[in-house]
Amino acid sequence: MRGFVFSLLFVLLLATAPALFAADGVSTEYQSPYGVKLPWPIPELIPDLLEGKRGEAAGEAKIPESDWYGHSHPWVGPWGPLPHRFKPPRIAEGKSDDWKRARIIATAFRFIGYHYRHHYIPDWDPPPGWYTPKPGGTRHDGKGLDCSNFTSFVYNQGLGIHFSSDVRKQAATETVTINGTEQTVAIKQIPRQDSAEAWAKVLKPGDLLFIRPRSSETISHVVIWIGPWGVPGGQPLVMDSHGADVRDEDGKLIPDGIHLRPFRPDSWYATRADHALRIIGN
Repeated sequence: MRGFVFSLLFVLLLATAPALFAADGVSTEYQSPYGVKLPWPIPELIPDLLEGKRGEAAGEAKIPESDWYGHSHPWVGPWGPLPHRFKPPRIAEGKSDDWKRARIIATAFRFIGYHYRHHYIPDWDPPPGWYTPKPGGTRHDGKGLDCSNFTSFVYNQGLGIHFSSDVRKQAATETVTINGTEQTVAIKQIPRQDSAEAWAKVLKPGDLLFIRPRSSETISHVVIWIGPWGVPGGQPLVMDSHGADVRDEDGKLIPDGIHLRPFRPDSWYATRADHALRIIGN
């Protein structure tokens, strides 16, 4: 079951049109100043995730939930069971690219407040001691996802689109697979821009923006671009699973895990952004 605070908030906002999320997450200790305003009401975007089996935690993995915590199971390793490959939802048939982008954002927002964890699926919740990381490494107990497993799972569950959950492989993606078919689709790569303002002009909601840190020549992070759908307006937002080292506009430290975060011109996101991928449309 998802956190009570977020679940209640989500239900209260279902009737709003256009759809407005307030990113309070599953924790009562942090109240985010950010939200997302979508062009379509939530019931029109993700009804199958709100009320159908597609949105149930038990269906996230390719194996039954009863096998999620069996160390001896060949498909359960330190990062938990592999995700189920969801077929494209019928509700998305014939919809516009912007509608599909809004569905991706709505799908992603269901996991606001989940911790940063090296898991393949969001609701895998291993007990403490399941796997002991190296000193300073990421814990595995508790629900959550890392950055690239988050982006991969959201597109998988939201639109039935498959691509690697490994951040380096994901960054190098040229085609994606439509689950349940043999169809592959070429995606658009957006090259590095000179400034945060330039990024804001070329990116669309749902685009994946990849980050190359100062200390490495390899891609190490990915975020979902929210852009103009973020509120309050005036500053672009991203959504990602990240450590607790970014502050919001009130100066408060944003907790680790999946949250909305500001894309400031002087931020690590903007100064180290490498390239972006557009999975939906051109």
